[in-house]
Amino acid sequence: MAEETNESSPSTISRGARKTRTGEVISSGMNKTIVVRTVTRVPHAKFGKIVKQMKKFYAHDEENKAKAGDTVRIMETRPLSKLKRWRLVEVVQK
Repeated sequence: MAEETNESSPSTISRGARKTRTGEVISSGMNKTIVVRTVTRVPHAKFGKIVKQMKKFYAHDEENKAKAGDTVRIMETRPLSKLKRWRLVEVVQK
């Protein structure tokens, strides 16, 4: 007999691992939103020298805990606004 799988069953739904990033808060002026800058070190495509790539992420901070200069961990989430696709997990260092 053919195997039947019911993918829509609530008990069998599993989601993939969500991406996490660690970075520095560069702005916390907005209400419930922080801007986090992450630094990734990658080799240059042609020359091989290690270069830093900086990227900004807008993250949701429900309790306005993070302040500028803090190191934080953020996690990927569903779109919350035009730019916010990340949420604050924890403040690693104040």
